[in-house]
Amino acid sequence: MYAVIKTGGKQYRVSTGQAVKIETIDAVPGTEVSFDEVLAVGDGSEVRIGTPHVRGAIVKATVLGHGRHAKLTIFKMRRRKHFQKHAGHRQNFTEIRISSIA
Repeated sequence: MYAVIKTGGKQYRVSTGQAVKIETIDAVPGTEVSFDEVLAVGDGSEVRIGTPHVRGAIVKATVLGHGRHAKLTIFKMRRRKHFQKHAGHRQNFTEIRISSIA
């Protein structure tokens, strides 16, 4: 069984037991969080799609921890103008493990 949830402005396809890195949420590691913005639920042959959310569907997950992704290097250059700009970015994330889809 799988579900498509929306959190942090992004959509994730999740299934039970899967560990997912999502946008940062305010939760202490070890606590359980629930996502009620479920866009679709499927179990192989049958798929329920919400308009915009599936009524009564809830995905529960346990927070594993917080962290930061690997650094992305940004390099801008304009040819023949002696312009070079270096920057870097590390996005924060929260890692969760999906415990149930109801």
